[in-house]
Amino acid sequence: MTSTPPASSPALARRLGTFDAVVLGLGSMLGAGVFAAFGPAAAAAGSGLLIALAVAAVVAYCNATASARLAARYPESGGTYVYAGRRLGPMWGFLAGWGFVVGKTASCAAMALTLGAYAWPGHPTPVAVAAVVVLTGVNCLGVGKTARVTRVLVLLTLLALAGSVAASLGGGQADPARLTSWFPHGITGITRAAALLFFAFAGYARIATLGEEVRDPARTIPRAIPSALLLVVLVYAAVGSAALLAVGPRELATSTAPLATAARAGNLDGLAVVVRIGGAVAAAGVLLSLMAGIGRTGLAMARDAELPRWLAAVHPHRRVPHRAELLLGAVIVVLVLLVDLREAIGFSSFAVLLYYTLANAAAFTLPGRRRLLRPLTVLGGGGCLLLAATLPVQAVLGGIGLLLGGLVFRAANVRWRRGWGASRR
Repeated sequence: MTSTPPASSPALARRLGTFDAVVLGLGSMLGAGVFAAFGPAAAAAGSGLLIALAVAAVVAYCNATASARLAARYPESGGTYVYAGRRLGPMWGFLAGWGFVVGKTASCAAMALTLGAYAWPGHPTPVAVAAVVVLTGVNCLGVGKTARVTRVLVLLTLLALAGSVAASLGGGQADPARLTSWFPHGITGITRAAALLFFAFAGYARIATLGEEVRDPARTIPRAIPSALLLVVLVYAAVGSAALLAVGPRELATSTAPLATAARAGNLDGLAVVVRIGGAVAAAGVLLSLMAGIGRTGLAMARDAELPRWLAAVHPHRRVPHRAELLLGAVIVVLVLLVDLREAIGFSSFAVLLYYTLANAAAFTLPGRRRLLRPLTVLGGGGCLLLAATLPVQAVLGGIGLLLGGLVFRAANVRWRRGWGASRR
């Protein structure tokens, strides 16, 4: 498993500094949890979603540490697909890559549907399809364009979230008495909510999957990943606390747009429009960064013939994996027409938690000074497995089925390649 560009294929351009890498990480994370996962998390844990947020943040920090160490050692496109393949073996690398591509493609569908629901509640699907088509085109223009567009989206998202907090806390309806029912479903409710909220933190992996396009990756990636994660934790804690104080966990649990619901509850209800616009913008930012990361993982897998080799093509001028990006856009459009938003979130969470379990296992094997790294990888890997096990049964079974299907595909692909190679001799 090399996942490095062959001599006949142009390499990706190293254009991203620390600031751009942090912005891409923020673009991947900001919006997913606040605008899509807070509702089901409140249904699972009540006010305990704040505890679940802390649990998810701890697991995410462990995963971020493992990802940063691995990305600095292997500054190539592909993320944990490359790391697990190098440290654990090709089959585990494929499983990580397959889990990432499948799970994050479901995330893209969820984000596109979220965008549509906030932008045009009565007709979300046409908006979602149009967004996928436009953002596929943006990614095909090059990673520099992706970073610049993401900067604008992150800024608009932060402004919308600030408006949500202002409306929730300043509208006259905030009441600490609403912070009740911390454990409506016991510890299992907390872990399930943490697994759903983990969906919001997984964006820092986009930085690692862009390792081949980051300047001085050994220095940039370990700085960018924890920085982006810390900023997002602080924003989520502020927004979640304000929403709970404004309307309480029950109303959040039943709302498809929980932050808009919190904003409408007080005297500053005019800001609910700003929150809806912010939800659409945030989902667009997440979708843009997710698609960039999936395309690069697909590129790495295609280079190793784990996926069809024609997906390894890099555009000679734009220096992006244009075929992988175009195919991804087409698949997301199909999913948008078929899937349910909450089911997509649950399935994506399961696949991504497995992905990070393998990232922690790979980091555990790294040589050198490991006194702090190894305990963190054990905590991170164990936390991922615990959270995955407490997701809804349909998400777990669907995730296991698709991962097993991937292994069957790989076995058939390996057998075909061997037979084709023998016929060529």
